[in-house]
Amino acid sequence: MPDTDPLGVVQQRLHYHFDQLEYLRLALTHPSYAHEHPEEGGEEVHNQRLEFLGDAVLDFLVAAWLFEAFPDSDEGLLTRVRATLVRATSLAELARHLGVGQALRLGRGEEEGGGRERLANLCDALEAVVGALYLDAGPEQVWTSLSPWFTQEAGRILHEDECVDPKSRLQEQTQGDMGITPAYRIVQESGPDHAKSFTAEVLLGEQVIGVGEGPSKRAAEQEAARAALANLDGLGL
Repeated sequence: MPDTDPLGVVQQRLHYHFDQLEYLRLALTHPSYAHEHPEEGGEEVHNQRLEFLGDAVLDFLVAAWLFEAFPDSDEGLLTRVRATLVRATSLAELARHLGVGQALRLGRGEEEGGGRERLANLCDALEAVVGALYLDAGPEQVWTSLSPWFTQEAGRILHEDECVDPKSRLQEQTQGDMGITPAYRIVQESGPDHAKSFTAEVLLGEQVIGVGEGPSKRAAEQEAARAALANLDGLGL
């Protein structure tokens, strides 16, 4: 029978049950929740330290796997594939796949503001879950739990040539087909300093052709370019 408890769902999808469930609970605790519930340990008891650890663990494991899986690929391609696999939007998608959004413990304001689907929250929590899994079981279990998703995603990226920089692809396409260079602008900035979120638009002339969100201005522009490429493909341009 499927598990309906949010923590249980995450563990089920990881194919691993934590010995120290508190690690997973902490990984899914957003700073806004800790701020509103100091009785549970204080305002600093949230997932940011685990995120720091998980980020490093994930970078290493993905790099090591790519090195072994693609022995004939050069450093440049491996670097681009790794960057695509661990970018914020990819990690947020993995978080959704694992049910992380529904398991997040959020403060009231963050909950009401759509925090369960906020890209920065999903990305941070996914990295924190990786950190928690590493502490509970070690790097082998981290990769055992996550390798099916990364293997499938890497295959898709290489098939679709997605590891090529989307801003460069968009510029090549628009200059080649229309003789126009795209322009970018940041239209929104939100979140605290430790978890900033930016929204960018890309324009051809005065027309907005793509919008993207990311944890940095550059990442937001890349996502806007990616959206623009999809829009142009949909229009047959």
